[in-house]
Amino acid sequence: MDPDVMEIDPPPLASASRTRKPRKVNLEVIDVEQYHVDKMNKGKAIQDGNNPSSHVSNGVMPIDVDSYTVVLNDIPTGVKVVMSTTQPCEFQNYSSKGTSKSSRNSSNPFLATPSSVPQSLDFASLSASFAQNNQTVSSSAVQPVDSDASASSSSAEAVPSAQANFLKDFKRFDTVEDFSDHHYLSKGKASKQHSKTWLKKVQADWKILENDLPETIFVRACESRMDLLRAVIIGAEGTPYHDGLFFFDIQFPDSYPSVPPKVHYHSGGLRINPNLYNCGKVCLSLLGTWTGNKREKWLPQESTMLQLLVSIQALILNQKPYFNEPGYEPTKGTVSGEAHSKVYSENVFILSLKTMVYSMRKPPKHFEEFVHSHYFVRALDIVKACNAYKDGAPVGSILKGGVQSIEETSQSGSKKFRTDVAAFMKTVVGEFVKLGIKELEEKPKPPPVVNANTESNTANRKRSRSSSIKEFLANIGRCVFQ
Repeated sequence: MDPDVMEIDPPPLASASRTRKPRKVNLEVIDVEQYHVDKMNKGKAIQDGNNPSSHVSNGVMPIDVDSYTVVLNDIPTGVKVVMSTTQPCEFQNYSSKGTSKSSRNSSNPFLATPSSVPQSLDFASLSASFAQNNQTVSSSAVQPVDSDASASSSSAEAVPSAQANFLKDFKRFDTVEDFSDHHYLSKGKASKQHSKTWLKKVQADWKILENDLPETIFVRACESRMDLLRAVIIGAEGTPYHDGLFFFDIQFPDSYPSVPPKVHYHSGGLRINPNLYNCGKVCLSLLGTWTGNKREKWLPQESTMLQLLVSIQALILNQKPYFNEPGYEPTKGTVSGEAHSKVYSENVFILSLKTMVYSMRKPPKHFEEFVHSHYFVRALDIVKACNAYKDGAPVGSILKGGVQSIEETSQSGSKKFRTDVAAFMKTVVGEFVKLGIKELEEKPKPPPVVNANTESNTANRKRSRSSSIKEFLANIGRCVFQ
């Protein structure tokens, strides 16, 4: 056998009746030591002023072991960041002793980190609220939402322990036995032999994902097909994607990491972003599906799967997706550009509602219960947001505990947006009711109260009308005979 080729027999598949025990993962708590914030760039990659060909909307987050180019408005707990406007970026993971540790049992052959694999670059506990942090409104500008009585209670109060506990225990990264509905299932075989370089890189990616996934990204890897992954990203608060679930099927090609992974978006036939096509194509420089300078593209020795997922979350599913189109980005901040962006974001939210319905009706394999529990927990908050939008709140203005004041958000939602939200809410609420949200069930209208006085008054009115008619006819008869 070729010395550069390693053959690994896949683990035996468990029978359908056997319950798979989840592996325990002990995530480390990491302190923030320092960070810099550039509020002018609104959470996007820094644009190189010396390179006019680079564009923020399709920029990526390239990684180097010495410096950074990513700027976020807020760096969440667990990330140490050093900023530079000319160099790529690095995220460093430090335990209390200054070294990175693995929490998974090293006896797992797929996750045993080879000595030649570099230490994982840490994006630990990255928050999904990138776009929320882009907003200029202060917490004092948040006003309570005056929504319908059916959605007035907090969804956290209405969540049964079963759904809440399931989401709490659902691992951010885990392995599964098969992916029978995976988009790239037919693009490889379980018995496929891979090079040592491929195996080491995939093992390293698995280890990074296991340790460092943010709270709003969940990944499942396939034990029998190491080249397959499935990820779901939760839409960030403050964006038109808030509370939604967005699924991606991923494959590591045979020549990985020399070439980037392949990514397919579960669109349901909907175009919810300039970078996410209804055919499932994901347009991003990091994937080689869009133009970009050298530092924006996939770097075999530096780029990681985690970097790719966080780039999709922060750079694609953002607050103003209209400006993801390079041709529209120069109009950002202009009256015309912001007006078009508003209309686009309103339409995106309607498509996001449709994506919710699509996901609830046809959840991807290994995420069925996650989808149902997620929307069960967030149903009332989603209905609150829709009611606020019907009342004129602009899309993306919903924050935890309320909605920004109209003065702070400059303008209210358009009349068409209010009408569209009201029209589609019935479908969304219907799906939530199927999940068991009793607070949203339509209550039958009580019959009108009838008492003795009401019946008596009705009879008197009838007699009065009858007498009036008889008198009128009598008068006509007298007139005729005279």
